[in-house]
Amino acid sequence: MSDGVRCMWMRGGTSKGGYFLAEDLPADTAARDALLLRVMGSPDPRQIDGMGGSDPLTSKVAVVKKSEREGVDVDYLFLQVFVDQPIVTDSQNCGNILAGVGPFAIERGLVEAQDGTTDVRIFMENTDQLAIATVNTPGGVVDYAGDASIDGVPGTSAAQPIVFEDTAGSTCGALLPTGNDSDLIDGVEVTMIDNGMPCVVMSADDMGITGDETPEELEANEELRARLEAIRLQCGPLMNLGDVKEKSVPKMTMVSRAKNGGCVSTRTFIPHRCHKAIGVLGAVSVGTACMLKSGPAAKVAEIPDGNPKTLSVEHPTGKFSVVATLDDNGDLASAGVLRTARKLMDGVVFG
Repeated sequence: MSDGVRCMWMRGGTSKGGYFLAEDLPADTAARDALLLRVMGSPDPRQIDGMGGSDPLTSKVAVVKKSEREGVDVDYLFLQVFVDQPIVTDSQNCGNILAGVGPFAIERGLVEAQDGTTDVRIFMENTDQLAIATVNTPGGVVDYAGDASIDGVPGTSAAQPIVFEDTAGSTCGALLPTGNDSDLIDGVEVTMIDNGMPCVVMSADDMGITGDETPEELEANEELRARLEAIRLQCGPLMNLGDVKEKSVPKMTMVSRAKNGGCVSTRTFIPHRCHKAIGVLGAVSVGTACMLKSGPAAKVAEIPDGNPKTLSVEHPTGKFSVVATLDDNGDLASAGVLRTARKLMDGVVFG
């Protein structure tokens, strides 16, 4: 597209990517994906000929349109653009990029801003879920400045609470797709869980690590990466995901006891690179695994009293707090998180 495509580049949570109106992209999926690969500069480890940042966390896309659904403001489709492979996939959601959808929808005139704050009801097309994002809009204008901070992002920005509804089994069809709190794969006890993001949770100790390693150290551990991938490929069909060789789910999370007063410590492969933090919905799924009666996470987690419960999930660059509200039966009713977002660029991108 020699004339370029209208786009807003934003940081959403601990991720970054391009936000597009659906009407501005090709209607044909193959043409759309080819354009997005060119925009990001994939496949290339440096993404030197595009906007991507050589990392899965900075090679993401949000496609947004005004919703025709009852009680919903906008529909949001998340696309993961692989860095070193010519793949664009919609097989997962992204709760970090979600943090930019509310502000983007207001900026593009899809939602009318209120004075003070504006609730944006977002339907997540990847997983058929609803999220309600509360955006800071003093005077009816999006304001990204504020004093809220999240680990993994320098500085402060406006706080943006996001509440998720009906997340259990959104991709796999059930919170626990095998029906078990834990299963044995290649001699390793794992919990296969989907509370907004399909994850395989296992003990760091069982994988031969302490859980204190840096992402760089873990990525250099070829034996660990091979074991993780072997387990992931076996878990895919068991989680109703089919052959996951070219899919970005499930995520692979190794858990250990919290080191800094949290609920649990994590190291997550997404799936082939080690996350420098943890994804929003990944944290929700791992936090839920901590509250099961058994399984690798339940064995090491420190669960706070009360309802709702704030579960602090530790990761390589800090903590991520998940607020879980339980129903009368002790089951998860809803999960909320606090995110921030910032507009970085608004203009035209060329593919």
